[in-house]
Amino acid sequence: MHDEQERHSHEARPANDPAPPTALTIAGSDSGGSAGMHADLRAFFACGVHGMTAVTAVTVQNTVGVDDVVEIPSETVAAQIDSVAADIGVNAAKTGVLASAATIDAVVSACDAHGIGRGGHAPFVVDPVAASRGGDPLLRTDALDALRYRAFPRATLVTPNLDEVRLLTGIDARTRSELWDAAKAIYDFGPEWVLIKSGHLRDDPECVDLLFDGHEVTPLTGPRYSTVHTHGAGDAFASATTAALARGATVPEAVRQGKRFVTRSVEHAYPLGSGVGPVSMFWRNSPRSI
Repeated sequence: MHDEQERHSHEARPANDPAPPTALTIAGSDSGGSAGMHADLRAFFACGVHGMTAVTAVTVQNTVGVDDVVEIPSETVAAQIDSVAADIGVNAAKTGVLASAATIDAVVSACDAHGIGRGGHAPFVVDPVAASRGGDPLLRTDALDALRYRAFPRATLVTPNLDEVRLLTGIDARTRSELWDAAKAIYDFGPEWVLIKSGHLRDDPECVDLLFDGHEVTPLTGPRYSTVHTHGAGDAFASATTAALARGATVPEAVRQGKRFVTRSVEHAYPLGSGVGPVSMFWRNSPRSI
């Protein structure tokens, strides 16, 4: 009896939790750690999903700006998607910067092959990172066309900010009423849903984002905080929304969850370096957030 008790006392205890939902970010790196795939992975973790990556570009950047971008070959980007989708599975995916038309074509083809996007089992969020923080274009004309005509028609949700709307449609929205025109113009490219992120509408005392399904417009209103430290806000919004979709939320509920998440993240933004600091997801560590 004693020997049996001793044997049991040395046996390894059972471990392992059930696997959480999975979310894939197809995006570029940020060496400063504030935006891009780094922000996406932080948001995925904070929102309770397992994050995976397909790296599209490596950037040399800090809080002041981007000094260099090295594109990953499009076949390598697609191979990353194939690898994780075939083995682990993808419950939802999002894009960040897709630097070339070849990369966009490769991403769309790989997602189609694994049931990610319209007609598939996994929602596909296209965050069309096409402008710098100052509003300057980041993508060549052929890449913008590939976004419009290849990626958008495959998307469950497209989430441009106002600078990206201007580059993609020519509409320079400066008032709430013009957000409606922006949403319709993006929707005409073929996504299932459009979310216009209006954080750049600086003269509005509130942050009013617009969700549009081709028929009904849903405004999402939140406070506007007095801070310059908003690096990664758009990534946080789109990735928190993606995480909610991975957990099975509908698009309207996922966007509402993403809005709540980014609002709190901007509220708790912090300075970093000598330029623009990041929005903060550390607030999720507080017992008050539970």
